[in-house]
Amino acid sequence: MLRIYNTLTEKKEDFIPIHENKVGIYACGMTVYDKPHIGHARKEVAIDLIVSYLKYCGYEVNYVRNFTDVDDKIIARANERKIGFTELSEENIDAFYKAMDALGLQRPDVEPKATEHIAEIIGMIEKLIANGFAYPTNDGSVYFAVEKFKGYGKLSNRKIDELLAGTRFEPEAGKRNPLDFALWKSSKPDEPKWSSPWGEGRPGWHIECSAMSTKYLGETFDIHAGGRDLIFPHHENEIAQAECATGKPFVKYWVHNGFLTVEGEKMSKSLHNFITVDDALLQYHPEVLRYFMLSTHYRTPIDFSMASLKETEKKINYFYQTLKTLAQFASKAEKEPAVNAKAEEFIKEFRESMDDDFNSARVVAAFVGIFKHLNEVLVSKKTRPSPEECAGFAKVIKESGAVLGVLLKDPDTIMNEIREIQLKRYGIAKADIESLIEKRNAFRKEKNFESADKMRDELLAKGVSIQDTPNGTEWNFN
Repeated sequence: MLRIYNTLTEKKEDFIPIHENKVGIYACGMTVYDKPHIGHARKEVAIDLIVSYLKYCGYEVNYVRNFTDVDDKIIARANERKIGFTELSEENIDAFYKAMDALGLQRPDVEPKATEHIAEIIGMIEKLIANGFAYPTNDGSVYFAVEKFKGYGKLSNRKIDELLAGTRFEPEAGKRNPLDFALWKSSKPDEPKWSSPWGEGRPGWHIECSAMSTKYLGETFDIHAGGRDLIFPHHENEIAQAECATGKPFVKYWVHNGFLTVEGEKMSKSLHNFITVDDALLQYHPEVLRYFMLSTHYRTPIDFSMASLKETEKKINYFYQTLKTLAQFASKAEKEPAVNAKAEEFIKEFRESMDDDFNSARVVAAFVGIFKHLNEVLVSKKTRPSPEECAGFAKVIKESGAVLGVLLKDPDTIMNEIREIQLKRYGIAKADIESLIEKRNAFRKEKNFESADKMRDELLAKGVSIQDTPNGTEWNFN
């Protein structure tokens, strides 16, 4: 039985969808004022894992993720660059797709944009005014009256009195309460604007998600996902808007991924540790980045470091080298793949881990265990599984890897891709490495071991380690 940690109740609950065998899931997408960074990647990998496992379990999933394509940050950035806000938004949406496609993420079924749903947003605001939960101001803005909604704060466990006492607020004309938030913002000169019953303006940030999620998933749906930083005020405000407009519960399960830090510090341009997905992919293969993200449970904070990625890179190479060997033995199978007790044990661990709130960290540990076992038993004919059992191991690894989005590529292809990235990262040409190895082997042939050792040391200084094997000298990056 799949159990999900629900932020709303602060406990794990049995997952029982509203409609049998169907799941509606909404995820807050990017505000596209800049290129996607590794924090975005962490969130998207987590949600992709959840969607993939729900599909693996046989559910028909309707996955919706929005783009916020107009807001204060977008307008300010577009003005800085002296381009239109639409041009900036589309440029960054394209960059987002490029980065997430590289990471192998599946695209949602629906990807609504705020600017394409103005009618739905206005419609929800009109309901809120009619129901007594919102009010227009003289300047043409509309605000949500927070004190009118008795359930405000139930997701973040905050009380209205405490929020009022502990926070400073900038006065805004027409607001009745400092906690009230904008549903519709009256237009300023040279800003994007749309017509509305209250005058020309644009949507507030929070209302777009309430309007779009309920349009595509219904007034009550199964899962709402996003980063922990969105719990308050964004998701709290979404609940208030949706439930006051419809009179129904908004979301059954709230799922939030943990924060990401860089070398122990919050990512920030001022700290010079702001890493875009493109920056990271110049240094490491997409599968390395994805596997690294999955090595930590989605709700747990994750610390991003190049040292950790380097260790992950070694694991990925090790896994694919093992899969290459496994495939050679499996190719001799004359019958259908056979799943032996060890493979069954791995499947059981995989399913139990994923049923426990999508615990990919436990699955990653299970991968380490199964590959360790394979490397122990494949070396000898006495311990080696039959070709059919080898095919069985390959089958269960591929099936579980498909849920995580890893270990699915041709081993030679991905190992070559990783090596090309390493060569660029270390700033050395493959021909230079091979030349030094050739010189070292010539010295060894001449029994000039002192010079041969100098060649080895020179390679080590460049980050390259070598190993003499019956098939010749092999090299890898440290």
